[in-house]
Amino acid sequence: MQDYVRRILTSSVYEVAEQTPLDTMNLLSARLGAKVLLKREDMQPVFSFKIRGAHNRIAQLSEAERARGVICASAGNHAQGVALSASRLGIRAIVVMPTTTPTIKVGAVRRLGGEVVLFGDGFDAARGHAAELAEKHGYVVVHPFDDPDVIAGQGTIGMELLRQHPGEIGAIYVPVGGGGLAAGIAAFVKFLRPEIRVIGVEPEEAASMKAAIAAGHPVALDQVGLFADGVAVRQVGDETFRICRELLDDIVTVTADEICAAIKDIFDDMRAIAEPAGALALAGLRRQVETGEAPKGALIAINSGDNVNFDRLSYVAERAEIGERAEALFSVEIPEQPGSHRAFSRMHGQRSITEFNYR
Repeated sequence: MQDYVRRILTSSVYEVAEQTPLDTMNLLSARLGAKVLLKREDMQPVFSFKIRGAHNRIAQLSEAERARGVICASAGNHAQGVALSASRLGIRAIVVMPTTTPTIKVGAVRRLGGEVVLFGDGFDAARGHAAELAEKHGYVVVHPFDDPDVIAGQGTIGMELLRQHPGEIGAIYVPVGGGGLAAGIAAFVKFLRPEIRVIGVEPEEAASMKAAIAAGHPVALDQVGLFADGVAVRQVGDETFRICRELLDDIVTVTADEICAAIKDIFDDMRAIAEPAGALALAGLRRQVETGEAPKGALIAINSGDNVNFDRLSYVAERAEIGERAEALFSVEIPEQPGSHRAFSRMHGQRSITEFNYR
């Protein structure tokens, strides 16, 4: 991993990216009985960590490559990083995005100067179309995760974490989509502080890295859920798999309801609204604290981004109570006769019923 440490230390990310704060989550720490810190990558210029890897890759291009223009496939956050970096460097950027991409991300890419092409209903379809366009027109492909320069750019987060918190760290929880962020952070942290656990977190409905490690090689999932669209990747990269299999201490999978609860936690502590992928790592941290699997020492979660459509917040608010186990959802059958509803309600005693749908 020495090559990755060198790449990280000499990366070009700070030409456009910022060192983001590492904030203590006081309310959640008190509730869990553990020191919980949040790495605020949502405070980057594009509200996501992806600017780091995108710029570090594009900055390495030769003049001839820059003249050809760049292309990428992305569900939104990498796309914004590519668009901003290319704009700063005077390079044409074509961005292929799934048709399911939240409109807030599509609009942001266009405002940053990227030429948006909407194609397919998921990242993999968009990636295939981007490859076809690159071959046809000669664009340089900027991969969202499976590229050493991209991995090194993301790895600068690990470098910052060790500078910002030189004391005891029990674990760093990292969201996993294609694996670039987890690979970069693990490469740096494990080289300098091997005692720190680096734990990947995936949605149950898109656990591509967990499936790859179980199989011993990257595998394509039959389908992935799109709630956490920023990590909805059917198959991880070859290089990211190689690094994560070697260096990750564990992979935790969480439900959509647990992610919603973590979004609420971030709002309660920081007054920031994370996107589902952004709150993914915190959901995994909470899961391990509640099951007693979290190690001693400070626990750090990466908030990877805040690019969430406003119209999704009603769903998040509705499901957060279930994710916190403060509310339960039941489906029952009752007899079709007078008094059934009253008898059903009495069964709950003094518990509150917030909603009842009958059909």
